[in-house]
Amino acid sequence: MTPAHRHHAVLQWVAVHSLAIAAALFFVLPFVFVFLTSLMTDQQALTRDLVPDTWVWENYAKVWDTPGFLTWWRNTLLYAGLGTLLTVASSIPVAYALAKFRFRGQRVSMLLVIAMMMLPPQVVIIPMYLFWAKQLDLSGTLWPLIIPLAFGDAFSIFLLRQFLLTIPDEYLDAARVDGCGELRALLRVVLPMAKPGIAAVALFSFFSLWNDYFGPQIYASDNPAAWTLSYGLESFKGAHHTNWNLTMAATVMVMAPVIVLFFFAQKAFVEGVTLTGVKG
Repeated sequence: MTPAHRHHAVLQWVAVHSLAIAAALFFVLPFVFVFLTSLMTDQQALTRDLVPDTWVWENYAKVWDTPGFLTWWRNTLLYAGLGTLLTVASSIPVAYALAKFRFRGQRVSMLLVIAMMMLPPQVVIIPMYLFWAKQLDLSGTLWPLIIPLAFGDAFSIFLLRQFLLTIPDEYLDAARVDGCGELRALLRVVLPMAKPGIAAVALFSFFSLWNDYFGPQIYASDNPAAWTLSYGLESFKGAHHTNWNLTMAATVMVMAPVIVLFFFAQKAFVEGVTLTGVKG
């Protein structure tokens, strides 16, 4: 490599990595600001200071001891955890059928799944609320949000179907020749090979349910014992509107689980999302 080409390569490396560092700072700095503010005193949080004069870790203890905060945590874990489990368990068989079976109306079924993805939940919220609240008397609970997830989720079905299309049919044909039924082939052959796609769907579902504000606001707003962290944080902010340090500490405690989860599962998440677009 000539000196001119080497110089050009160095400049190109610096330019590429400079843009990456700038982009990383653009996304990271807001989180750093929230974290630093959460460790300030009440007085300093209202100033333009960016770094705490005194690192007040007790702010997190105060937030944790807030009446109802632990209940919000339990409700959110129930909603996000059970909801994710039901979403994955109910979406896998449907995605498997759409990806590996050939039947009359298959294309129409796929179009219906896509149409459901495009339908905003606000469009059907009134009849759904009347059904769950008036007919089944489940208002003030999270069950109107959890139970429907046992019947599949359009986005999860679509994403899993796209991933399952990347699994060669030869594996299933070999399993059938060995005497496996469709259920056994799904459990023994497809699921082990579909772990990245399942992980991606599970993470998408968990993040969506953990951050859901609209659903708990509609169904659980009149019962503080059923509030989730996303809805409870709004109440916490209203009660501590001048204590920005405590509000930021509560925000950090709400964001931390999903950040940590994504950090440890990002490899499977990225692999699953990447492979869903390989085959259509």
